Amino acid sequence: MEQKQFQAESKRMLDLMIHSIYTHKEIFLRELISNASDAIDKRYFKSLSDNEGLNRDDFHIFLHPDKDLRTLTITDNGIGMTAEELEANLGVIAHSGSRAFKSENELDENTDIIGQFGVGFYSAFMVAKKVTVRTKAAGSDTAYEWQSEGVDGYTVDTCDKADIGTEIVLELIDDTEDEKYSEYLEEFRLRQLVKKYSDYIRFPIQMEVTRSKKVEGTEDQYEDVHEIATLNSMTPMWKKNKNELTDEDYNRFYREQYFDYTEPLSHLHSRNEGAVNYNMLLYIPAKAPYDYYSKSFEKGLTLYSNGVMIMEKCADLLPDHFSFVKGLVDSEDLSLNISREMLQHDRQLKLIAKSLEKSIKNELTKMLKTDREKYEKFWEAFGIQLKFGIYNGFGVNKELLQDLLLFHSSGCDKPEGYSTLAEYVSRMREDQKYIYYAAGESVPRCAGLPASELVRDKGYEVLYLTEHVDEFTIQTLQQYSDKEFKNVSAGDLGLESEEDKTALEKKNEEAKDLFEEMQKALEGKVKAVRLSSRLKSHPVCLSSDGDLSLEMEKVLNNMPVGQKVQAERVLELNADHPVFAVLNRLLTEDKDKLAKYTNLLYQQALLIEGMPIEDPVALSSMICDLMV
Repeated sequence: MEQKQFQAESKRMLDLMIHSIYTHKEIFLRELISNASDAIDKRYFKSLSDNEGLNRDDFHIFLHPDKDLRTLTITDNGIGMTAEELEANLGVIAHSGSRAFKSENELDENTDIIGQFGVGFYSAFMVAKKVTVRTKAAGSDTAYEWQSEGVDGYTVDTCDKADIGTEIVLELIDDTEDEKYSEYLEEFRLRQLVKKYSDYIRFPIQMEVTRSKKVEGTEDQYEDVHEIATLNSMTPMWKKNKNELTDEDYNRFYREQYFDYTEPLSHLHSRNEGAVNYNMLLYIPAKAPYDYYSKSFEKGLTLYSNGVMIMEKCADLLPDHFSFVKGLVDSEDLSLNISREMLQHDRQLKLIAKSLEKSIKNELTKMLKTDREKYEKFWEAFGIQLKFGIYNGFGVNKELLQDLLLFHSSGCDKPEGYSTLAEYVSRMREDQKYIYYAAGESVPRCAGLPASELVRDKGYEVLYLTEHVDEFTIQTLQQYSDKEFKNVSAGDLGLESEEDKTALEKKNEEAKDLFEEMQKALEGKVKAVRLSSRLKSHPVCLSSDGDLSLEMEKVLNNMPVGQKVQAERVLELNADHPVFAVLNRLLTEDKDKLAKYTNLLYQQALLIEGMPIEDPVALSSMICDLMV
């Protein structure tokens, strides 16, 4: 028996294989089972032309752990290998027998044979100090044994083996403090790995298992019995016809896979064929996971290739704005790298991701139009993510997401009701220039703003923005259906005629001395003091000039950053309120009292906007001084 050496490149590849390519050692079982499945596929394919009379029920893969010998044996009754094939497939790392088989038999690239790069077998050396392969090829009278202890080389010799197929014996590495290789001899661990990675291999993966059985003729006596069990389910639910499945089937799968006791709001199940072929089964959850809005949350779909699990969470398949979606994709067209753990960022993956994004958008649009109650439940769980999706990336996704947005609105039948932007625009008056909105911590606070009162009384609807991201989203959108957004607390509201504007300018000019004195009393806290066109019954309010609104100032200053920001604040007064007459009188009679009144009105305006007052003790003292 001759000792043979791997090629120099193969030695380096094997060393890389053992130490670098695979992230998790447990992957070895997935690779060996996938190879066994390929071997069975090849034999089945050849049997069709050789009139061997085999069908799929004749094939299986068998696992046999032996704790005494510390060996794990994987056996299949697939096509087997000749001596030449052993040399070619196992003597040269990265030679793909599956790819060669496809080429020799002129099979289409879409033929379901998993192996592509010929390196998966060598993952066995991550857990085994010695690997023995016994194989007998279909149509051959001689069996061969390949044996290796790693980079030192390998031997090939004849052996006794009656049945066609391949038997791989792994002699496991001794346990260390850091690694317990004997776990791969435990029944529960092998069951777990098969279920995780190879549950949908289409041939039965079997193993002798132990179960407890009641002794006949007794009521409470049990004995352990040994039986052959199939560990995998073989048929992926997503490859079944939708007509065969019920909502309960989908919901059961969701609960079992994602450990969510709440039924999903919706599911998407389809086969997509075209530039890239794939099956998808996606779910829209009813509730956000506890960590969804935290840095610890990991988005991603489970990725399969021909039923073999490749990645548990493939983040590249989901955009951030749809990161709440759970589910899986199974494609035979993916370009996998040699470890199957990472994907080439190629055209196929991007095409799948784009197609999924469109499918999710369509499902949400359908839910919005046909089941408003369900959509609003979805919105309460994940609406913030869609709004952030518009703001993030400088609005690159606004066309995709804007019609999915919901906001509380004064135009709804109930105070906490929701409106889409399209619904708001459909209710706009013919003379309405803007989509009006008010920003605050809650619907009552938004509705209670003085400017909101005026806009509503003029007969215009007001959107109530109650989430921190809302105004950033609105500013990113800039407009909807050719209508610009307008904050009721900022800038010109467009509600006045030119005559009204001229009259207000004249009144502001007449009160110029009063405003200068008030601005002096506020010591730079406001950019200006002026009369307002946005007040009806309230004496005072704060507005802002520039792009930074008062609500955005609050949001930004609540973030854990050192530098604080401040909007360009304007103190606006109601010329028709009795307080304004008092201020004018104090300008000539008592400027000290005018300064106190000015500061009191400013603090009052801050409270109306939900902003913190600067010195509660000073405010309390000032009120007491004015009362006596």
